[in-house]
Amino acid sequence: IVRRELFENRRSKHQTTITMKFLIVFVALFAVALAAPAAEEPTIVRSESDVGPESFKYDWETSDGQAAQAVGQLNDIGTENEAISVSGSYRFTADDGQTYQVNYIADKNGFQPQGAHLPVAPVA
Repeated sequence: IVRRELFENRRSKHQTTITMKFLIVFVALFAVALAAPAAEEPTIVRSESDVGPESFKYDWETSDGQAAQAVGQLNDIGTENEAISVSGSYRFTADDGQTYQVNYIADKNGFQPQGAHLPVAPVA
């Protein structure tokens, strides 16, 4: 009986030691996470826009390098084929650290993006 109590006492102390070590490591990691600097929110460094009855344009950029610009024009005004056409581009930095830019046209033929990172359809 004494040996069994001694064994259980040692096992209990060992489990307590493991639990305490885990708790210390967890608290340390939590403290490091809290101490990490928060990412700064990007600010707008440039923003221009002009909206008219038959056209629009905008151009903006943020402090982290994101940017977009577009020009839109209403075509075939007053006909059954009235449609808007837009050309523009946007730029962003992805999670992989790469900066990507997409140039596009959007018109009666659909959205047509182009970018070095985008796949190109095979020629038929």
